[in-house]
Amino acid sequence: MKAFEKNIRKVEPYVPGEQPQRKVIKLNTNENPYPPAPGVTKALEEMNTDRFRLYPDPTAAPLVNALADFYHVNPDQVFVGVGSDDVLSMCFLTFFNSEKPIFFPDITYSFYSVWADLYRIPYECQELDENFKLVKEDYYKENGGVIFPNPNAPTGIYEDLSVVEDIIAHNQDVIVIVDEAYIDFAGRSALELIDKYDNLIVVQTFSKARSMAGMRIGYAISNPTLIKYLNDAKYSFNSYTMNQTSIVCGVEAVKDREYFENGVRKIVETREWAKEELKKLGFTYLDSGSNFIFAKHPEYDAKELFEALKAHDIYVRFWGSERIEQYMRITIGTREEMEQLFAFLKEYMKNK
Repeated sequence: MKAFEKNIRKVEPYVPGEQPQRKVIKLNTNENPYPPAPGVTKALEEMNTDRFRLYPDPTAAPLVNALADFYHVNPDQVFVGVGSDDVLSMCFLTFFNSEKPIFFPDITYSFYSVWADLYRIPYECQELDENFKLVKEDYYKENGGVIFPNPNAPTGIYEDLSVVEDIIAHNQDVIVIVDEAYIDFAGRSALELIDKYDNLIVVQTFSKARSMAGMRIGYAISNPTLIKYLNDAKYSFNSYTMNQTSIVCGVEAVKDREYFENGVRKIVETREWAKEELKKLGFTYLDSGSNFIFAKHPEYDAKELFEALKAHDIYVRFWGSERIEQYMRITIGTREEMEQLFAFLKEYMKNK
């Protein structure tokens, strides 16, 4: 080992889902199968590229204001970043600085442990119960902060707002972050609790319900004090996180509420139909409140199914991790894409 290597920060990185560069049925990274709102296309067509020589607005004010209007909060309650990953990373850096461990579930978004390791934050994973649900009492112990997704990933389980509030109420001396990447497909948001708890931060994204994973837009909503602390950390890290194109297109995506709601409805309808189709094929699954289904089959090995699907250009997600080694996560695609998935599964099972 070279002498300088002892001073290098080494981290086991997060591994994202595969992004094949050819046309496949892509049901592995929870992207939206439908295009963004029409206003996004129009904004791109009319964009003045001469402005690219100028720095973007460091406050991303047009986007912040659009989000504030949509959620009926004040602009000083909104923080935006380059996808919810950037926002969450800034939250870890800003708020989790105690010597006490932060808490998050043992089966959850795997980036949490990566950020904790990167920023040298101690953490403890709290085990989900036998039904893969949060055990709220496990979060009553002394800690340095709490974060969990609702709905959870990769399970898709949505916890009732009463469970979320119970965890927040028992942790008012630390920051509690509710990661709501999939909330639009589920139920009531923790945003309802923002004015009640001054330690709560809710993080959402444009990558799922708003069909803009490639544009990288995420946001946090909280009280003005916590948002100021987030901005202070951001401006100490990178003043210009949001590019002009993302700001302009993000505003158009937020403005079109009808398109947004119709897109969510289509995905939820397809999800519920897909659950019934999986059941007919003998699959069992967790009751998903997201834009994916976490499923397994008692007679077929998940890894073998995953590889067979991939060989036929149908991509789903497989981890093989403890407790979930027989599950596949299947993103909800268009009805046609899902029909092709089920056609393959029926043929595969018939010939096995």
